[in-house]
Amino acid sequence: MEVLYSVTYFLYQFLESTSFLILAALGMAIIYGMMDITNLAQGEFMMVGAYVTVLLVNRASVPFVIAIIGGTIVTAILGFLCDKLIFRRLYGRTMDSIVVSWGISIILCQLIYIIFGPDLPGIQTPLSSVNFGGTSYSIYRIILMLIAALLVFSIYLLFKCTKFGLHSRATMQNREIASTFGVNTDRINSATFMLGSALAGLVGSLYAPLMGITPTYGTNFLVQSFVTVIVGGANPIAGTVLAGAGLGLVEGWLSILYGTFIGKIGILVIAILAIRVLPKGFSGIVEGISLNKRKKEGK
Repeated sequence: MEVLYSVTYFLYQFLESTSFLILAALGMAIIYGMMDITNLAQGEFMMVGAYVTVLLVNRASVPFVIAIIGGTIVTAILGFLCDKLIFRRLYGRTMDSIVVSWGISIILCQLIYIIFGPDLPGIQTPLSSVNFGGTSYSIYRIILMLIAALLVFSIYLLFKCTKFGLHSRATMQNREIASTFGVNTDRINSATFMLGSALAGLVGSLYAPLMGITPTYGTNFLVQSFVTVIVGGANPIAGTVLAGAGLGLVEGWLSILYGTFIGKIGILVIAILAIRVLPKGFSGIVEGISLNKRKKEGK
């Protein structure tokens, strides 16, 4: 039984780390993979989602699930405005987007600090915990794991089985040719950025009960999401899932043995090694397998 308890605890830690990395990185990965923009303000978009959710719950007595929807919608609108006013001029300019988005993140942090002060009262974690083998497992965190899987599947269907997804992939591959075929690339880019921002707001709202609500809330996500996106590569779905699983395995294992801090250091070390060995990230492996498959089918 002790072996079963140990395996269960490791599986829980692995899935928790993996789901966190995937949820934190998915919105940034979509914006980066589809638009070649590195949005370092993604963490602050998560902060906005968390603040809206907490304010709706604490000051307007809105149910938590409805507050999450509110936080997601507000952040999506914020992303839409940022794209229309700023980022639409930075498509394909990766380094410029890094500098500009970093400036936006600082502005958002300072605005939140000026308006709401250094912190907000948090909200209670929904649901309770279950005990197995003397270890307590949070039901809410288990639900977050399921949400991560459902979200990845939904995004996959969106980009693979819808007209929007087809136009998005065409715009990503060749913006000029897509335009000649009647695709409104500006509208596609705005919708893509809005989707990535909405995902940031959703994730920030979901994790609001688990973290302190402060103007630096986004820093809880930024490093892990950025590392996951870089290791994952340009493919926003396959790359993010593989990178999240790989880094989650390392973080979960190290966290059990040496603590959370060492676990976070471990994923940074593995990320450096992965970038060195796989310059295109896990997306390069996926593309290579896909290319070899097409060549075999062509023969």
